[in-house]
Amino acid sequence: MRNSAVIIQDGIRCLLKHLGAYETEVFVWNLIKEPFDYTKWQQEHFKDMSMDEFNARAVQFDKQHPFVVSQKNDK
Repeated sequence: MRNSAVIIQDGIRCLLKHLGAYETEVFVWNLIKEPFDYTKWQQEHFKDMSMDEFNARAVQFDKQHPFVVSQKNDK
């Protein structure tokens, strides 16, 4: 299991890759300033979706956006 620091580092890299430096800063700033409960958001967002539909969408998303772990050494 990866620790929080590694997960945060990978998340920031992902944001930088897809949003760029400025929009990553805007995203992080908005997360910090706005009270946001991800668990409540999830419950509301997925409340009308069956498990089969959720699974089908997750599988489709995974096929369209494969996860690739970077093997770069940051030293």
